[in-house]
Amino acid sequence: MQTDQIMQQAAEAFEQYRRTKPAQRAAFLDAIATEITARQDILVQVAGKETNLPETRLKGEIGRTAHQLRMFADLIKEGSWVEAVIDTKPGIRRMLMPVGPVIVFGASNFPFAFSTAGGDTASALAAGATVVIKGHSAHIRTSLLVFEAIQAAIAQSAMPTHTVQHVTGSYEIGKALVMHPFATGVGFTGSLQGGKALCNYAAARETPIPVFAEMSSVNPVVFLPDALQTRAAELAQTFAASITLGAGQFCTNPGLLVGLESDAFTAFQHLLAAALQKTSPQKMLHEGIHRSFIDGRNRVLKHEATTILEQPVIAEDDTVAPSLAATSGAAFLTQPELKEEVFGPHSLAIACKDKTELLAVLKSLKGQLTTSVMATEADLEAWQEVIDLQTTLAGRIILNGAPTGVEVCAAMVHGGPYPATTDARYTSVGTAAIRRWVRPVCFQQFPDALLPDELKQDNPGGIWRLVDNQYTR
Repeated sequence: MQTDQIMQQAAEAFEQYRRTKPAQRAAFLDAIATEITARQDILVQVAGKETNLPETRLKGEIGRTAHQLRMFADLIKEGSWVEAVIDTKPGIRRMLMPVGPVIVFGASNFPFAFSTAGGDTASALAAGATVVIKGHSAHIRTSLLVFEAIQAAIAQSAMPTHTVQHVTGSYEIGKALVMHPFATGVGFTGSLQGGKALCNYAAARETPIPVFAEMSSVNPVVFLPDALQTRAAELAQTFAASITLGAGQFCTNPGLLVGLESDAFTAFQHLLAAALQKTSPQKMLHEGIHRSFIDGRNRVLKHEATTILEQPVIAEDDTVAPSLAATSGAAFLTQPELKEEVFGPHSLAIACKDKTELLAVLKSLKGQLTTSVMATEADLEAWQEVIDLQTTLAGRIILNGAPTGVEVCAAMVHGGPYPATTDARYTSVGTAAIRRWVRPVCFQQFPDALLPDELKQDNPGGIWRLVDNQYTR
């Protein structure tokens, strides 16, 4: 099918879909969750063959996908997310409204939660936008099966036929969708190169559109002195599990481990290397990611400024073993290639000579999804500068925990300054993700009968609104 026809259908469906009531859209999202859950067995079977991911991980991801859909259903049923504002004297009322057809690119490393019916699609549909999905070539059969579940939900919920569409094919098709004049926004999770290309296409349009891309993060972890003295063995086990989780193919994988030069930090590194050595090699998602990981890992392990702490076992197939390298703070500050993300089970330990150098290492990094601090109360009192700095570095700051694992909840921020994402004001996980697909619209001097329900005088949905500078239902 031609791109023009697909986008025409998306635009026509939007004119109908944006007028659906929140309760109708919520029932639609619930129906998608039910249809996906009902297909769990076949989805796990097919996705396992396409991605090499284990059954437990895939079932958990299907559960997360269903949870996301139902979370957005609950959000829009309650209704206050539209941020309704009313100023009665001048007769001005404002609320958030959907932008139009949205293009969603499936992610390679999450065949369910960040792909066809993942967070981008769920949040866009909740907002009232129609969606065109570009299925990821690494798990296309899985993507099509999930789309079948969406189609069944469309029929059950009496939604416009083309509320959601699915396309496959070349890179050029994705480009054409982004460049099409009916597209109003883009959701993407993937490489820095891919995200930058989409941004360039979107900016080159006659009418530029936003691209909400999650792209690159090394997720630095700071190990403060007292924590290392008291918890080194525990921390080594925690981070060995984090580095190797899912063969390291998480955007929140801890790629940099930062501490002060000390016997305690050295001992931690050796404990971590020993823990990594006990883990089993794992298969990566596909050949492209495997090849990219090997190249990136070799770039670090063969660098003159690094020391290998855990030499990976070289496998003949696409399985990988974890690796760990070390360098000094001074070397890290002068070698920009050591700052680049290595997507897979690998981490680099950085030993800094003092607090000033440690802060300089953190300041030298670009934007991140996460940054973490391993600390005791005594550490936190003495190292407040680290916490203060990290609020400018990443979207999520973690105290005494590994960054892998992103809770799907209202308070979550899965985003960060460039190049972690293209717009640090937004998140791709949690209910706030809906804000990417809406814009504020102001109604002035409208009669009540012509206003959306959310702005009518009697507030039929009973939502929270800011009326003459006072929040009220």
